Parts: sequence; structure tokens; C-alpha cells
Amino acid sequence: MTPEEMREIALAFPGAEEGVSYGQPSFKVNNKFFTRLRREDQSVVLLEVSHDEREMLMEAEPATFHTTAHYKDYPSVLARIATLHPGSLQNFLDRRWRKIAPKSAVKAFDAANPKPTG
Repeated sequence: MTPEEMREIALAFPGAEEGVSYGQPSFKVNNKFFTRLRREDQSVVLLEVSHDEREMLMEAEPATFHTTAHYKDYPSVLARIATLHPGSLQNFLDRRWRKIAPKSAVKAFDAANPKPTG
């Protein structure tokens, strides 16, 4: 995935706004941190990831998922965008979006995009 593809996925979420953090693209929803691209390693910061899930991801896909000392105490993981699947990014961001978006926006989104049953 390219930085532009990552940007398109992030901005597709209702209420997502682009800004700059550390000279790189960052995104907010409802004035809360959504995600950002790290200049140091072209990784995206993914929140709402438990420590156990992070360990599992880093073990299963070490070329993609990693962390730094700065993030060790946060429920987060870093993912190199060059090897991160766009669908995975979408899923991680959906999890974060649902936590920080206004409840009315989540309800409206779910009503307009019903999940298939069966």
C-alpha cells in the first residue's frame, strides 16, 4: 500500500479530517487522534490493539507489525504500509473509528451499511 492509498482509506471514514503531525499525514475524528503515518519507518499507528493482540500480530507477521519503546504501554501497534493489506487497515481503523466517532455517526453509518446476515 502507498501513503496515498492509506490516506484514502483513512479519509473514507465519516468525519475523518487530515492534518499534519511530525511533518507527516495524521488524521482525527471528532477532534480525537485516529491514526498517523510515521516518517521514521513508513508505518501507520494503529490504536485499540490490546497488548496480547499486538504480540500475536508481531509474531505472525514481523515484516509488517512492530512497535517501539514509545508505544509499549499503549494499546497500539505499528504497521509498515508497504506490506499491510488494505483490508486489514480498514478493519483496524473501523475499530478505532467506532470508539471515537460520535455515537450518532456510528448509528447512521451502520444504518446505511447493513452487515449481511446468514
